Amino acid sequence: MAFDHGLALGADGLELDVHLSRDGVVVVHHDPTLERTTNARGAIRLKTAAELAGIDAGYRFVATPDAGGRLPANQPPLKLRRSAEALAQAEAGSHTHADEIPAEAGSHKEDGVASGFSRKDQPSEFPYRGQGIGVPTLREVLARYPVPLIIELKTPEAALARATVDELRAADAVGRVALGSFYGRGLHAARAYEPRIATGAAREETRWALYKSWVHWPIRRPAFREFQVPERSGRTTIVTPRFVRHAHRAGLAVKVWTVDAHEDIARLLSWGVDAIISDRPDVAVAAGGAES
Repeated sequence: MAFDHGLALGADGLELDVHLSRDGVVVVHHDPTLERTTNARGAIRLKTAAELAGIDAGYRFVATPDAGGRLPANQPPLKLRRSAEALAQAEAGSHTHADEIPAEAGSHKEDGVASGFSRKDQPSEFPYRGQGIGVPTLREVLARYPVPLIIELKTPEAALARATVDELRAADAVGRVALGSFYGRGLHAARAYEPRIATGAAREETRWALYKSWVHWPIRRPAFREFQVPERSGRTTIVTPRFVRHAHRAGLAVKVWTVDAHEDIARLLSWGVDAIISDRPDVAVAAGGAES
């Protein structure tokens, strides 16, 4: 539903996160565990793909549209390319920042599925419950949405990277996908396994590229093709006009998350960034249209 909504708002592609199920299937979900957004408990990696498909992934999403008819406040964020082309991030949860990534993915909490409603949790407040919305496989998403994709590898294992590439090959989707991850290990595995695949810079690669931009040291022969970064990380400013120029001189795209204010989106686009990740696709599309 979130993917469809993002595309309907003007997105021309999707950004999503993937994990491996217990039986080695690549599934699309933001969190490493199920508690926050579904009626189930436990780690993604401890359930089979069939079990994940059978849970209620719409269980926790409430109906609180605003006057403009927008979807709930916890509706996943969207992405915007320059020239008003949106890339929708549609996942069960909000975008995770670098410092929010757990050191160890997964959980050993007791497995189980929630049942019943409390007085304050009446079904009318949760219209997505019981709608047959499970955790989808990457294969299903690739088949349904033949659009450009950014896929984030949410855990560092090489097995996830290789399984994701296998799905992309099977769907003939290698050419329309860029992989991203905070973990260099998974990205290195993907690059070695499929040299054609576009990847973003890992955390350390981004750090060194930023240092080089400060001293005008060219980025030579990078293994990655783009940066997927926040404008700032802690006290460090990453994205500046200088950084964008430095990246573009090396033939690298700059994609910035998460930017919600119209003026910030317009400013970044005026600097020449190649994509904006936003929780407000309506604002992003308007800002991109004004900039183009």
